[in-house]
Amino acid sequence: MREPGPVSSSPAAPSPVTVSAAASLTAAFQSLGSAVGQVNPPLLAEYNFAGSPTLVAQIQQGAPVDVFASADQPNMQKLVDGGLVIGSPRAFATNRLQIVVAAGNPKGITGWRTWFAGPGGRPVRPGRPVRRYATQALQKAGVRVVPASQETDVKAVVSKVALGEADAGIVYVTDIKAAGPRCKGSPSPTIRTWWPPIPSRW
Repeated sequence: MREPGPVSSSPAAPSPVTVSAAASLTAAFQSLGSAVGQVNPPLLAEYNFAGSPTLVAQIQQGAPVDVFASADQPNMQKLVDGGLVIGSPRAFATNRLQIVVAAGNPKGITGWRTWFAGPGGRPVRPGRPVRRYATQALQKAGVRVVPASQETDVKAVVSKVALGEADAGIVYVTDIKAAGPRCKGSPSPTIRTWWPPIPSRW
């Protein structure tokens, strides 16, 4: 019979927590993860940021995820209906929409009613779920915008506007802050962000 080998006294390395979060949460979650890591070094997190519909599709296809943070309730509900979450989702943060324009605001866009959508205008349409919020806000303001392009998520919208490839877009206030001096914006309605824990490594 073979004798057992030496037993290590070192604790096993903890498995990282896999977090799939809406692209608009990138800066906030990375900052949070860094702060938590300093307070509790064994607690590690691996992040996957993308548009909420993309993340939902990944989870439905079996992606190994521990926590999902959605930018809206309807996308979260898809996972609830599919039996892919533990417990009840709850709102954990609020955000606001902003019209994002390039630094210096060359088109003079200062609000919903001054949205530059005339001939030659190049507004960019955001991906869902911010698209739904944006549509509601524009309808309420009585503004009709014909988008020049449609992007997959809010970060892509900010990038396109910052590079001068679009005149304006609709994103979240946190996206404007993360962009720094490249962009500016004006606030609009508050929205909520949702998350539940989901079955780990199913």
